[in-house]
Amino acid sequence: MLTQPAEGGLSHVDLTAHDMPADGSARPLPVSRPTVGLDVLRASGSAGEAHARSAEAAAFLSYEDVSTALGVGVSQGDESGRIGATVGLPLVGDVTVRAAASAAKGNRIAFADVRTVQGELIPPLRALLDKALEEPVALENVPEGLHLRSVTIAENGIEARFTGRSVTFRPSSSSTA
Repeated sequence: MLTQPAEGGLSHVDLTAHDMPADGSARPLPVSRPTVGLDVLRASGSAGEAHARSAEAAAFLSYEDVSTALGVGVSQGDESGRIGATVGLPLVGDVTVRAAASAAKGNRIAFADVRTVQGELIPPLRALLDKALEEPVALENVPEGLHLRSVTIAENGIEARFTGRSVTFRPSSSSTA
């Protein structure tokens, strides 16, 4: 947490963090390497809390972390804006699908337009993929007032962009999504 705005404020601040944890969700998705630009940052009356009039942020979500959260192997898809998801069963083999990724309400990433690109999507594999991809995945520890606006599929993960007005920053134990 910033200590400089304790007596007043700062007109603009750029922050970079690494490996923010994800807690409090059945499928937590940690945010790696967030960068935040804050305008008019002021301390509040509460210890360890600060408010920004506006904020823009970017975060990187590694495919390893996305895979752990979804329970299936995730990689960059072969088309722009799409991820690849692979699931397999012994004796049946692997099935790979491609899905579009997009920003969803509530700081979540949604997956839609699922297409099979390799293997046969038999009912048990379809059930695994449906479970992994049908519900949007929430991003954890996003400061109050910051909203997911877009996601971009990159070579090593998903890049998320956030914007917000009247954003509240608290220690991670009390942040909300």
